[in-house]
Amino acid sequence: MTDAEELLCSAKGCRDAAVWALRWNNPKIHTPERRKVWLACDEHRASLTSFLDRRDFLRDVVPVADRDL
Repeated sequence: MTDAEELLCSAKGCRDAAVWALRWNNPKIHTPERRKVWLACDEHRASLTSFLDRRDFLRDVVPVADRDL
């Protein structure tokens, strides 16, 4: 990805810039170290976090710049 590409929120219909990276995995199908990433703007961070947390998928939330660390 180039610096020119904007990272957008993963919430349905949202076109805002991503600020947060919600790193998660489904333990039934992913190895423990595998991380999938949803991106979130400030407005949708809580709802996306809640969705993943209710399913025990959420592993951590980090600033979008730290998503691959």
